[in-house]
Amino acid sequence: MNNVDVLVVGAGHGGAQVAIAIRQRKFDGSILVVGDEPELPYERPPLSKEYFAREKSFEQMLIRPARFWEERHVMMALNTRVTSVDPIARTVDLDDGRTIRYNSLVWAAGGRARGLSCSGHTLKGVHSVRTRSDVDRIVGELPQTERVVVIGGGYVGLETAAAFVKLGKKVTLVEMLDRVLARVAGVSLSRFFEAEHRAHGVDIRLNTSVERLEGEDRVTGVRLGDNKVVPADLVIVGIGIIPAVEPLLKAGAMGANGVLVDEYCRTSLPQVFAIGDCAMHANIFASGAQLRLESVQNATEMANVAASVIAGQPQTYRAVPWFWSNQYDLRLQTIGLSIGHDREVLRGSMATRSFSVIYLKQNKVIALDCMNTTKDYVQGRALVVGGHAIQACRLADVTVPLKKLIEEVVA
Repeated sequence: MNNVDVLVVGAGHGGAQVAIAIRQRKFDGSILVVGDEPELPYERPPLSKEYFAREKSFEQMLIRPARFWEERHVMMALNTRVTSVDPIARTVDLDDGRTIRYNSLVWAAGGRARGLSCSGHTLKGVHSVRTRSDVDRIVGELPQTERVVVIGGGYVGLETAAAFVKLGKKVTLVEMLDRVLARVAGVSLSRFFEAEHRAHGVDIRLNTSVERLEGEDRVTGVRLGDNKVVPADLVIVGIGIIPAVEPLLKAGAMGANGVLVDEYCRTSLPQVFAIGDCAMHANIFASGAQLRLESVQNATEMANVAASVIAGQPQTYRAVPWFWSNQYDLRLQTIGLSIGHDREVLRGSMATRSFSVIYLKQNKVIALDCMNTTKDYVQGRALVVGGHAIQACRLADVTVPLKKLIEEVVA
């Protein structure tokens, strides 16, 4: 049996940052990172953008080169999965037969792409965009691909659709709800993105379900709920993830759609932490609602919190959520969470493709979606953090910088 001081399960952004942050805090104990992919930790956002378009090499996506981990004595067990956790003995079993005893366990396993359950979902040509190998398989099929169906109108689906359009493919996007980005953005931003994608030739089908995938060995089409068939050489499924927390839940950790953690990223199991996509927490920027945030920022900030506790320098998780998305020549930057908003204020004109949507709840600013307006994104952070109540007409006035509004409120 092998003994380690800190065992990190998951070699994504969160897992890598835990190891980095622990060493930055002068912790000199042993660290082992277990990852289910064969690669060293790498950036995920470029998968559906620069890496897919082969504008960025895989080496450029590595969070740190191999020598970094070696110099800091961070051990890696790659292409390896944890099959079970014993919180009493403080051990985990790996699928290669090894048992590892830990002092502290950090669960940063993220999640796996949610797949379709309808007939035909196992056909060749049906893919998700979650890992490097996913994208490599898709790229390998591009020469034989002309027609692509993207299922799911979230950010991954939209970014993937934009990437295929850039390659000259005919793209159809299917969304079961009445608008794209329905779970993460307001109506006005959804309609803006729908118009942009349609202007680039994407056939968007809203309020549309998938009945089954057609084909014998390889997918040839997608039969929709209205019984129409959309021809397809390739199908991309972007309908979210399933948190990879089964071993923790079986070990008795509290949770369901993820594993529940407190403000120190601690689970209900002793000396077991959880961070990133799989960690459900009470977020202060969502009025204390329990949720999971699937973002690099969240994974990194939670990793820093867990590392601080392990290194004996505890701090709580109070990070302001932020996100970004690149589609065509559009750069969206989001600060805060628009969950539960009761009003949208448009700052600027959508026709210029440079504007911000400011979300209010009981007249207080809770989030901003900033389209090609980095200044609003940077200055709007203080509005979200302060939860300031500002008149909608003032927020909409582009001649008044947001920082001036903040100064007025503080004064």
